[in-house]
Amino acid sequence: MISEIIVVEGKEDTVAVRRAVGADTIETGGSAIDEGVLRRIELAYERRGVIVFTDPDVPGEKIRKIIAERVPGCKHAFLTRDEARGRDGLGVEHASPEAIRGALARVRTAEAPETAAAEAEIAWSDLIDAGLIVHAEAAGRRERMGELLGIGYANGKQFHKRCVMFRITRAEFAEALERLESEGETT
Repeated sequence: MISEIIVVEGKEDTVAVRRAVGADTIETGGSAIDEGVLRRIELAYERRGVIVFTDPDVPGEKIRKIIAERVPGCKHAFLTRDEARGRDGLGVEHASPEAIRGALARVRTAEAPETAAAEAEIAWSDLIDAGLIVHAEAAGRRERMGELLGIGYANGKQFHKRCVMFRITRAEFAEALERLESEGETT
């Protein structure tokens, strides 16, 4: 049983999570999160901790951002787009129990923005040097680096923000970049 409460988008996500692990969930009901749900998430964070586990798409990222701003310090779990792809869409509800367990095993804790920025190891120039921004293959490279680092896919600005927020170290970054390069990704 996972001690933290997992925040998901809907009922089908709850079913998929419970099929994979023993856990309690809070459902946001989509990206228009009402005040009552946010208060329940705050209480859950104070009492047991929270893992935000949303779909790897634009609405899922919007939900993640809303929760992270309201409840700093939450943990985050990410599925890759391939892991979350189903016949009729993209989402946690389509992921296999193994993929869900893997995402929850790689959970990351977000630091408060002021703390994270003060201790950031990855600079914007590191993303440029790694071909993760301002590069013809940047989107694909960021997607794979997000998988390797366990921080999910994001555009360049959000990717940098996640590197800072999740305190990605230079060693972690270098190891993931080396693996990306060894897989034959173009630079």
